[in-house]
Order: sequence, then C-alpha cells, then structure tokens
Amino acid sequence: MTTAILERPIPQAPIAIDYAILATGVTKTYGSNGQSVQALRGVGIAVARGEMVAIMGPSGCGKTTLLNCLSGLDDVDSGEVFIDGTDIARMPDKARTSYRAHNMGFIFQTYNLLPVLSAVENVELPLVVSGVRPGEARARALDSLEQVGLRDRAQARPSQLSGGQRQRVTVARALVNNPAIVWADEPTGALDSRTSNDVMTLMEDLNRSQGLTFVIVTHDPRVGQRCHRTIQMQDGLVVEEGHVQ
Repeated sequence: MTTAILERPIPQAPIAIDYAILATGVTKTYGSNGQSVQALRGVGIAVARGEMVAIMGPSGCGKTTLLNCLSGLDDVDSGEVFIDGTDIARMPDKARTSYRAHNMGFIFQTYNLLPVLSAVENVELPLVVSGVRPGEARARALDSLEQVGLRDRAQARPSQLSGGQRQRVTVARALVNNPAIVWADEPTGALDSRTSNDVMTLMEDLNRSQGLTFVIVTHDPRVGQRCHRTIQMQDGLVVEEGHVQ
C-alpha cells in the first residue's frame, strides 16, 4: 500500500469550549454460550465540539463496541453517556432511536446501501422514515449529494458506483439530517489508499467548513494521523490519548 492518505496537512485541533460527547464509567458485557465477555470495563471519554477523534487499537479491544454504546446503537450496562448534554444512556429505546435519527450521522465500512434504491433514494431514506415530506426529503438529499460531489450520480444504483462513490453516498446520507456528530466505523477499510485519501479529505473539509464532530473507529494509523486526537484502546479500556503532532 502507498502512503497517499498522508498527502493532506495535519489539521489543527479547535479550542475546546464545550463537549459534544462526555461519557464516564461505561461498561458493556456480552454473553454467548454460557460465557460472558466484558467488552468495555469502565471507559471514560470526552470529545470537544468540532473535534475529529480516532479510536484505535487491536481487533477485539472494544473500539466498535464503544462507538455503538456512545452513539446509542447499543445499551450500556452501567455508566453515563451525554451527547450535547443529553444523557442518552437512560433514554427509552424509542426516544433514543428518534434522537439518533435527528442528531447523528453514521458511516460504515460496508456502506449499508440498499441495492434496489438509487443514490438519492438511499440518502433521503432516513428523512422519509423520520416523517419528512417527500419533496423536502428529495431536495435535502440532492443538496447532500452535492456536498460530496455526486449530484450528477443521483439516479445511479450502488452497483453502478465505484467503492469510493458508494462511500461518498454513505457520507451524504450521514449529512442529510444536519447532524452535530458523525460516527464512522472503519470508513476507509474497504477502500484502496488513493480512494481512502479522498474520503478522509472530504471528512476533513466537512469538519472545517461545518464544524462537524467526527468519531472514527480505525485500525489504520494513517487515518489517525489525519485526526486532531487519537484514543488508544486495549482489552476494553482506554490506555492512551494524545493529540496528533
């Protein structure tokens, strides 16, 4: 692999005025076949509004579990998770689902695009499900595709798009509800180095221009070096934090 992903200059961290994410004492245990695995063992994390933070560490260390618990995709066993001052850990499931739909965006390695829908239909889907009127949902989806440089591919289905274009569609879908926080789980994991660089450049530009907070789970140190700060995990614990030099 090349080092193309390092082409851009390293961004400077913003001044931390308040926290977009503040979590303390987060624990999570999974059970399977009569055995239990403690995936998170009292994790605390703080992310300033407008930061790009990379959560890193070896496979199985709890990175994705932490993202899922912080974003409300998964319940926590104990601890507090505040998103913009709202304690989502104590929300009922329905309320938490609604909160995610209106305040968060998600980017996944596997894209999670519906193959029978066009790019614009995939992007507008979260809005339609949330009850936004069809005309408004379509207009906002087209605007979102414009932000990622794919408005001219609005009618293409995922099978007609390259891997990089599909990931751009997922970024557009993450942006369509004007979120304050975007969660990304291995967003460059399925891409070659040049396309990875393009996707990271896009996220950096969105961070700078719109002040979006990004929390990125990655195993790739080159992605970590493009963020303001890295959080290293091991065995369900945060073991090191540091600003990118």
